[in-house]
Amino acid sequence: MEIRKVKLEDAAQIAEIYNHYIKNSHQTFETEPLGADEMGKRIAAISAEYPFLVAEEEGEILGYTCATQFRLHQAFEYAAEVSIYIKNAAKQRGIGTLLYTKLFDELADTDIHTLIAGISLPNDSGIKFHEKKGFIKVAHFREVGYKLGRWIDVGYWELLNRFND
Repeated sequence: MEIRKVKLEDAAQIAEIYNHYIKNSHQTFETEPLGADEMGKRIAAISAEYPFLVAEEEGEILGYTCATQFRLHQAFEYAAEVSIYIKNAAKQRGIGTLLYTKLFDELADTDIHTLIAGISLPNDSGIKFHEKKGFIKVAHFREVGYKLGRWIDVGYWELLNRFND
């Protein structure tokens, strides 16, 4: 398996992975599936400023991770929000760990000081994964999203400067 920088040609496979979560989970608050064109636009915008990585095996994208700007205000320029999505059939293979390790390595060469992960709740596996990487829960917002017929809480976990020591 190779962990590499995203290419625009990956857009269709990345959209397929993400669309599974859009249609079947509350792990994203998007409700409409994305086409390859829209995903390509997002890839171009994100990868121009932040790392965007994929895990590829024999031409198949098994997962992806990226960092994005946390908030628009300039004072937040040293904080980045991280996201990770693994193909449903490829879970529990250590792909997330490989992706985050490489993402953190790339972020270590930037001025980013704080990583933030927003996790829709409940999500025991997402919490366990992030806490294993050193993230600490710092906020919990109740019923801030509505999807799949119910209200969803969101927690925020942060990792301070540990990733680039």
